[in-house]
Amino acid sequence: MKHADKKVFLHPGEFCFLNNAAHVHTILGSCISITLWHPGLRIGGMCHFTLPKHPHRKHHLGKAESAKLDGRYADDVIKMFKQEVIKHGTNITEYEAKIFGGGNMMKSEGQNIEDSIGTKNAAAAMQLLMAENIPIQVAHVGEFGHRRIVFDVNSGDVWVRHTEASSVKTGIINGKV
Repeated sequence: MKHADKKVFLHPGEFCFLNNAAHVHTILGSCISITLWHPGLRIGGMCHFTLPKHPHRKHHLGKAESAKLDGRYADDVIKMFKQEVIKHGTNITEYEAKIFGGGNMMKSEGQNIEDSIGTKNAAAAMQLLMAENIPIQVAHVGEFGHRRIVFDVNSGDVWVRHTEASSVKTGIINGKV
């Protein structure tokens, strides 16, 4: 990975959308990061959400919602991406999506992985992206442990380090998995 002029670190609930050579970093457990990247314009963004649905948001068509969008929730993050896409004069279906995180942070006997917050977050990310007809290039989700990711806005590549209890996995995810 080449050195970037700008580095951004996302904490839970944060969101960024950039149109320059930058690396966006974050660390994920059960949270999810979605990267959206426009291959022609080499612009894109990343989020770090913690829960699938805003608990107090009314989900209906029609009137604009008065509450400020909150990057902690998957449903709000998709709206934030859509706002940025419009600002850049593009269509959201022109972007490529990659999904990371949704890990299970604790192993316990008899635990149903399907009920874990990480599993619910990953499912929400996939459902929301598919509903917008955004092509999903990669989904590196689930398993036990945490991930450190770096999104290169210039190339669209995402570097992943997945750390489990007993091993470390590293590699580049470039959509050709």
